[in-house]
Amino acid sequence: MSYVIAAIAITGQVVSTFATVEAGKAAEEAAERRAEEERIAAQAEELKRREELNRVLASNILSQATSGIATEGTPASLALEQAKTIGESEGVLALSQRLRERNLLMEGRTARSMANLQAAGSLMRAAPGLKTDIEELTG
Repeated sequence: MSYVIAAIAITGQVVSTFATVEAGKAAEEAAERRAEEERIAAQAEELKRREELNRVLASNILSQATSGIATEGTPASLALEQAKTIGESEGVLALSQRLRERNLLMEGRTARSMANLQAAGSLMRAAPGLKTDIEELTG
């Protein structure tokens, strides 16, 4: 009877360790999926911003053209400044998005590493009992 109990204890520990490692892998994969979803959402938002920007710029050009304002001098310099500001803003948004993606990926890797450490710790805590169980089975 003690053989059966020892075998069950060993099997239970192996299954628990395997489940912990698999949970870590699943957490990493979920973080990778979230990062990919974030990237796709950011691309969609960027397209929306660019479309709106193009509409505003086209509206400005049309209103200048219909009002007879020359596109030289001050209006042109204002448009250039506006374009620079928009470019800087887009750069900051892109950087922010890349950092969010990187953080999600790191979160997944950390979850997997923690699961592996928990599994190893669990095995180490169970080692004395497992040794006794194995000795009972073999000896």
